[in-house]
Formats: sequence, C-alpha cells, structure tokens
Amino acid sequence: MSKKIMIPDTDIEIFPFGLGTVDAGLLWDGADADKIFDAFLANGGTLIDSAHVYSDWVKPEKARSERVIGDWLERSKKRNQIVLVTKGGHPDMTGENPDTHISRMTKTDMVEDLESSLKQLRTDFIDIYFYHRDDLNQPVEDLIEVMEGFRREGKIRYYGCSNWTTPRMREAEAYCHAKGYRGFIANQCLLNLGYKYMNPLPDDTLVYVDQEMQQFHKENTGNLLMPYMGVCSGFFHIYAAKGEDAVKNSPYYTEGNMKVARRVMELCTHYNATVSQVVLGFFGQQDFHCAPLYGPQNVEQLEEAMKAFEIPFCKDDYNI
Repeated sequence: MSKKIMIPDTDIEIFPFGLGTVDAGLLWDGADADKIFDAFLANGGTLIDSAHVYSDWVKPEKARSERVIGDWLERSKKRNQIVLVTKGGHPDMTGENPDTHISRMTKTDMVEDLESSLKQLRTDFIDIYFYHRDDLNQPVEDLIEVMEGFRREGKIRYYGCSNWTTPRMREAEAYCHAKGYRGFIANQCLLNLGYKYMNPLPDDTLVYVDQEMQQFHKENTGNLLMPYMGVCSGFFHIYAAKGEDAVKNSPYYTEGNMKVARRVMELCTHYNATVSQVVLGFFGQQDFHCAPLYGPQNVEQLEEAMKAFEIPFCKDDYNI
C-alpha cells in the first residue's frame, strides 16, 4: 500500500488520506484542534481539507472550520508544511430550510467565497481550491476560466471539483487541454466500503463514484480521487460495537452491507486491525490512487487511522 501519493504534473505529494475538518469548531477547537493538526503532521500527514460552508448549518458562526484552521496556522506558523484545501460555491446553508438545489456558483459567488476563505484561514493562497458543487446551467468553459483567473492572481495554486459527474469532468478536461491549462487535479465524490450496497442519501446533489467514474480515474491519473464519507458514517463501527439492531435506521443497512460488515469483523481478527483500519484499507486496494478524507474526533482516533496504511491488506480482502 502506497505511503505517499504524488499528483502528476504538480509539486503536491501527500499522505494517502487527507485530514477532514467538518467537525472543527464543533467537536474540537483551540488546544484540542492544535493537538490534532500537530499529530497529523507528526505522523506524515500533509493535506488538510475544509470548505467555506463547514459548518454553517450550526448557528451562529459561519465558516467555523476554516476559522479553526486559521487559528492554528496563526499560532503554529506551519503554513508551509501543509497542503491546504478548501471549497467554495456550496448552496447557502444558513436559512431555516436550506436547499442544496439552489446554486451559488456565479463568478460573484466564487469571488466572495474565496476572499472570505483566505481571510478565515489567515493565508494568502489556497493550494487546491474546489468547486463544492456543479451547476449544469453554467458552461464548463466559464467555470474553468473563473478558476484560472484565481490561479493567475496567485490566490490558488491548483483547482479541483467536488460532486461533478464524469461527463462534466470530461468536458472540463477537453476544454483545459484545448487551452493548455493544467485543469482539475482532484475530484471529491462519495466512495467507501459500503457504497455499492447502500440506499441513496437524502441529498441528491451528492455524486457517487460509479463504475464510469472509476474508469475515468484509471485513465486520468492526473486527477486524484479524494473520496468523502470514507468510513461510511460510522456504520461498521456501530455494528461492531452494538450489533445489527443499532444500524437498522442507517442508509447503509442492506443485505449486501450486512455481508460486508461480517467480512469487516473477519478482517479485524485476521490482521489484528481496528474497524477504522479495515474500512480505510479499502482505498489502498483500488485500481487507481485515491486519498480519502478522514475526520477524527480526537488524536487517538487519528493516529489509529493513519496506521491503516501499514497493514498488508490485499484486493481479495475486499472482494465481497
């Protein structure tokens, strides 16, 4: 299993997963946040992932995840030791009934989000800046040119997409090739050990890594897949701790995923591994590089998860 991933035609090399921060400011902040960020770096991690919308659905603070990261960067002076990722253009989540179908991806929206992110993060530039959603009513060409404008201004180094379909990524790739642009260097979509058998999630603006997208990433190694929801929202952890009755209300609760859950338990025993390590080990057995995003609750969880890439899992382990 690879211990480092280099994104082709860039200078970005990362540990095989990124530190997810959707819980920053909710589950950990201040000194606790410092411990998590520092432990991630101490164990070889580099990529820290956020979004301008994290976690606006919890009032009253906006962009609290970026604020927590910015606090740490200001205190630690470790900006040059990390690959900093954030995302803009997400639908507004501050109202009483947020609707993820109402797009916020005009150039004005993106400029507003990026400028605010830079302020929150206390930095002059973002290493990889993502469109957090797509808007099919906007031409790919216009969306790419907005990102290229940010890059020329020095406010971002590279850019990526999140929740874009494969056809839209191919459109973007073709346009960038014609213009001589580097184009998207990463893609964030839903992939995990249980996705194949799960029921659809309530938010239908989320995009799943289907077979077409997996083939895309096999062919396009310069676009690194960064899957989110990598530990299946704790489905296998809850099953291991509390049994089947405790997971019956989960979207992952299907006949197929109950077989997967039993296999997870077998692999835990076989490798003397934890549930987190088995679930994350799945990503190292794909036919393309991918770096899942993982959000820990504390340092102990983080260090346990990072050891997943030291365990000699094989593809047959996950042939379920």
